[in-house]
Amino acid sequence: MSIITFWDPIREQAGKTLAVTAIATHISIEHNYKLLLVGTGYKDYTIDRCFWAEDKPKKKNFGLFGPNTNTGLEDGMSGLSKLMKSSKLSADQITNYTKPIFKNRLEVLPTFKGAPNEYEQAAQTYPDLLTTANGYYDLVFVDLDTSVGKENAEAIIQKSDLIVVTLKQKLSSINNFLQYREDNPMFKTKKALILIGEYDRNSKYNIKNITRYMGEKNKVSTVPYNTLFMEAAEETGVPDLFLKLRKNKNSEDSNGFFLSEVNRSAENIIYRLQDLRMR
Repeated sequence: MSIITFWDPIREQAGKTLAVTAIATHISIEHNYKLLLVGTGYKDYTIDRCFWAEDKPKKKNFGLFGPNTNTGLEDGMSGLSKLMKSSKLSADQITNYTKPIFKNRLEVLPTFKGAPNEYEQAAQTYPDLLTTANGYYDLVFVDLDTSVGKENAEAIIQKSDLIVVTLKQKLSSINNFLQYREDNPMFKTKKALILIGEYDRNSKYNIKNITRYMGEKNKVSTVPYNTLFMEAAEETGVPDLFLKLRKNKNSEDSNGFFLSEVNRSAENIIYRLQDLRMR
């Protein structure tokens, strides 16, 4: 139904990967959507570690379209890219290569594990893979990494229904993007949504000031820095953390504030998608 791509045009490690992970997890818990989360980096296991421990290699499963397994040399993007190149992939087959996190709610596509030259070929299949997945899942969340290459990244951006531009909470990062936006008018449209990663509400560059400085009509989205979340992301504990925090309604508390901002960012994405469909 919709492809939502998180992208850092300034390339300043703005917490993009954990931001998309937090928002996708939260939406899958609080909304009735069938959601796929895709990381595009080469051997970047950040998303994988949020949800499961690294598997030990096992013998290859010879059932090409068999059920989901926890391990296998051809699981995740490694297996899917080969199907894409042979033009044998249909939308409902993608789920055979994902890890189910919440049944009928959230699936994660394991990161590519092959050799560098194999990744270069696999990266070319990401745009078509996302288009195919969009026909099966309600929401496809993408962590866009520069390692896919400029041409493939541009193709993914063009296919996306919404680009979540993820920036660092510092003036130089914001100014660099404002200049970039002048040269790329698409990012002045409704298709682009601004998000501050690893947000610190004690900074003078707070939500209100950043929104005013950037000339945004609506408050910019954020995913705050949170110690429990950072630890959970290293210990396969993200799903449990969000289930635990959902009862915390105290926005003055650091954990309650973290969840409230993730929720606000999630609602901003859903509302923007609805708005774009009506246009």
